[in-house]
Amino acid sequence: MGRTPSGRPTSFDIAYRAGVSQPTVSRALRGDKSVSQATREKIERIARELNYAVDRNASSLRTQRTNTIALLFFEDPTPDESMINPFFLSMLGSITRACGNRGLDLLISFQRMEDDWHVKYQDSKRADGLILLGYGDYTLYAERLDQLVKAGTHFARWGSVSSDSSGATVGSDNIDAGRLVGEHFIERGRRKVAFLGHADEHYPEFAHRYLGLSEALREQGIEPDPALQFDAVTSDEAGYAAARRLIESGAAFDAVFAASDVIAIGAMRALDEAGLSVPGDVAVVGFDNIPAASMTHPPLSTIMQDTQGAGELLVETLLAHIEGSDPPPTRLPTRLIVRASS
Repeated sequence: MGRTPSGRPTSFDIAYRAGVSQPTVSRALRGDKSVSQATREKIERIARELNYAVDRNASSLRTQRTNTIALLFFEDPTPDESMINPFFLSMLGSITRACGNRGLDLLISFQRMEDDWHVKYQDSKRADGLILLGYGDYTLYAERLDQLVKAGTHFARWGSVSSDSSGATVGSDNIDAGRLVGEHFIERGRRKVAFLGHADEHYPEFAHRYLGLSEALREQGIEPDPALQFDAVTSDEAGYAAARRLIESGAAFDAVFAASDVIAIGAMRALDEAGLSVPGDVAVVGFDNIPAASMTHPPLSTIMQDTQGAGELLVETLLAHIEGSDPPPTRLPTRLIVRASS
């Protein structure tokens, strides 16, 4: 007939109350997707009522897992010493919560091109898998991703989503985001749109944003001018330098789409120094909706990515990969936040 709860609660006590088997309880409490959401929620509720705590050591011995994942940030140039792109900081909270909700520990570190990530984490049994944020020059980074795939490393990454993506990938629909910006500029009567950011295979997310912008312009009979595209990495100094080159080129422009907010912030400083008003002379839109975007003068219009959904989905995708699934690449929708800069 089963056993009733007595003394310290066990997974058998939860199974008795939930009317399921003990293995089902174990799978549910470690987030196994083979258990339906309704059953999993019921089991989690009963576990909370009984103040049940998972015996992580015993669980790890049975599954040969650490119940730990590693979150690795790619080092980016920043005005402070954090070396972390501020956009990824906004994703950190949702990743941490998603891990906590599944009873997972989270290691946080940097990924460097010279490091062997799989040796330091999964192969050494420090973590069951990796979440990778950022990548620098993708043509160099792709080789490392291929090495991880060949080594059988479990990982999920945030980045450019394409049919040939390496590993389990989650990212924004950057082409659609670029279209949103292009349509916004056209609605505002802007026709000579500059793009600040790389637009090639080295930075595919930026390239997709430029592609979407170009598609929106062409639909209105406006041919994008290659002379209005200037390379820039994600830093305010790079944005400032790119905007200076744009201004000094003498090309006519009435709008700037910056591939990131920090590029846009640097560009606005250059426009101000040149005596160009925003948005009077030049409308400006950034990308990422970092906290500083609402505090610029004027406040910066920008594309907001779903950082909450991204963190949750990255953890889910990694866990599915660890369980032996091959999750397809996922594109998340974006939203245009219109402020005074455009």
